[in-house]
Amino acid sequence: MRATIAAVRAREILDSGGRPTVEVDLTLTDGTSARSSVPSGVSTGSHEACELRDGDDSRYGGDGVLGAVGNVRDTIGPALVGRSPFAQAELDSYLVSLDGTPDRSRLGANALLAVSTAAARAAASSSGRPLWQHLGGGRVMPLPMVNIISGGLHSDGGLAFQDFLASPVGATSFREALEWAWAVRSATATVLRERGMSTLKATEGGFGPPLPEPAAALDLLVEAVARTGLALGEQMALSIDVAATHFHNGSRYQLAPEQDALDAGGLVDRLAELVERYPIVSIEDGLAEDDWQGWAILTRRLAADVQILGDDLFTTNAVRLARGIEDGVGNAVLVKMNQIGTLTETIQVIEQAQAAGYASVVSARSGETCDDFIADLAVGTDAGQIKVGSLAQSERLAKYNQLLRIEEQLGAKAKFAGSAALRSRH
Repeated sequence: MRATIAAVRAREILDSGGRPTVEVDLTLTDGTSARSSVPSGVSTGSHEACELRDGDDSRYGGDGVLGAVGNVRDTIGPALVGRSPFAQAELDSYLVSLDGTPDRSRLGANALLAVSTAAARAAASSSGRPLWQHLGGGRVMPLPMVNIISGGLHSDGGLAFQDFLASPVGATSFREALEWAWAVRSATATVLRERGMSTLKATEGGFGPPLPEPAAALDLLVEAVARTGLALGEQMALSIDVAATHFHNGSRYQLAPEQDALDAGGLVDRLAELVERYPIVSIEDGLAEDDWQGWAILTRRLAADVQILGDDLFTTNAVRLARGIEDGVGNAVLVKMNQIGTLTETIQVIEQAQAAGYASVVSARSGETCDDFIADLAVGTDAGQIKVGSLAQSERLAKYNQLLRIEEQLGAKAKFAGSAALRSRH
């Protein structure tokens, strides 16, 4: 007889930004125990599931999660005792019903997700299988999008765009891709020092130097890639996360205080100019989260040549993704488990994207823990791409290192996604 859930415990811990988050220990009747913790975002979409915070200003500025922890201890845990961790979809459906709200605001998406992923880990361990195999048994190692320069809400450098990333599209393995990305990051640091600029790290481990405009960041990356000897556009390409919602005032886009605000068409023109000048293969959140008309313009203009990736637009939500697919908006979805609240719903969005020919990019958050679940998720679902942050800081490296281990476990069966991961049928 298979093991069932015997106990669920929770606690408040701190994430990489020093903000409280939820960690869960889940134990089975056969003695198997598993632990999971959840991330949180600084740049968040308004359509994300509710991350329950205490709001008590006397603790952590109101960001405490003792209420979410209490919900695991007093409501979720007792309700799960005796249930199977092997029927993930059934378990997650029960969690959703326990909460009973569309946005997971009663118990908290942070509470639900910690339990959901801990149950999956426990089931995998009890079965004697690696987590990636338990999640689907994929064998595609994802193409990493590695943060090199940060702006937006992730840095104080003044750049409107949030991330400037290295995409090692010409690599033949995940290990080689990581080596190439490391070389670009190292060369970028050298260029910054030579120019007398800061090499201090931003939120996700990228550099956050003061730069006047996005083109300046891209020029810096072009020089860094040249110094590595890698072929720009063939071996190493560039990606950007515009995160346009944070500089959208409801009708127009304000890239800088001294510049005239742009309408959606004007911002798309700017992005098209960058694509013309630089080997950009992916644009994330090029327009604001509810600017569907602007997204349609961007998709018609650039989707034939560039990955048009929705984060705040889709928020790992099957309903919003379905609208995008129906309207022909974007051609890729960023996947963040805590935007929706359970593992099953996350995997359903990946499968929904894959069925429609949309690419999927499994992503970390700005506030991370050393939990490496998303590495296994990316491989187990054959997602094809992963966006973790830079090659710095233990909460980022935990994911990269787990992917190296998985590639070793797969051996000759491992298939590296490479540039093919960027191509959709849309």
